[in-house]
Amino acid sequence: MTQARYRDLVEWPLMATALIFLTAYAWQVIGRVSGADAIPFEVILWITWGIFALDYFVNLWLAEDRMRWFLWNLHELLIVVLPFFRPLRLLRLVTLLSVLQRTVGETLRGRVATYVAGAAAMLILVGALAVLDVEQNAPDAKITTFGDAAWWAVTTITTVGYGDLYPVTPIGRIVAAALMMSGIAVLGIVTASIASWLVQRIEENAEDVAAAAEKKAVAAEEPVRAEMADLVTEIAALRMEIAELRQATEIREGSQIGQERET
Repeated sequence: MTQARYRDLVEWPLMATALIFLTAYAWQVIGRVSGADAIPFEVILWITWGIFALDYFVNLWLAEDRMRWFLWNLHELLIVVLPFFRPLRLLRLVTLLSVLQRTVGETLRGRVATYVAGAAAMLILVGALAVLDVEQNAPDAKITTFGDAAWWAVTTITTVGYGDLYPVTPIGRIVAAALMMSGIAVLGIVTASIASWLVQRIEENAEDVAAAAEKKAVAAEEPVRAEMADLVTEIAALRMEIAELRQATEIREGSQIGQERET
């Protein structure tokens, strides 16, 4: 079993686990489930979290160079360890995003527009849930419903920021900062994709123009080539006639010389 083979095998199971995680978390946050009613949701969240953690350690075990993989993926280790502390449980959503990026990102490779739209929608949903989770019970909270949270997430990820809604808790502001950085990254991808598309279209148009010019030049050369072929054929025929005339002349002159010698 190689790491690449393992990733191929667990790609869709991890995707399903991530969706279960997101559904349970959204239900708990939007429904404001607490106390004994929240126990089933917490169990689901911890089980799915355990699956994410197991995935990390399996990847570490299967890596060809474990030390190198460990050093290059320290952020994943922090994501696995830190949410055991209650105030940092929102970092579970980072694992969700990383799993979705790894599975959906590879599946939609080459279809940048679709991937960017899906990533933006997922960021908006996760950002809205995260900020609602920490803001809805805070004193003087401005964001108390999922509708407010979704509107805030849209204005934040697009870097508009009307200021009508804003987080008042430290963790909520951290979520806002992360969402703004993500919005800038998404807009950068969109801009790069449009620029790449324009360059590709220009190159394709240039190739079409060059191909049309080449076809036109070939078409213009066709009569000349045909005329040259006719001339070559005529020259060859003339050469044959000249050779035949020379041969006939030599035969005639030879016969005349023979007759003169006899007389």
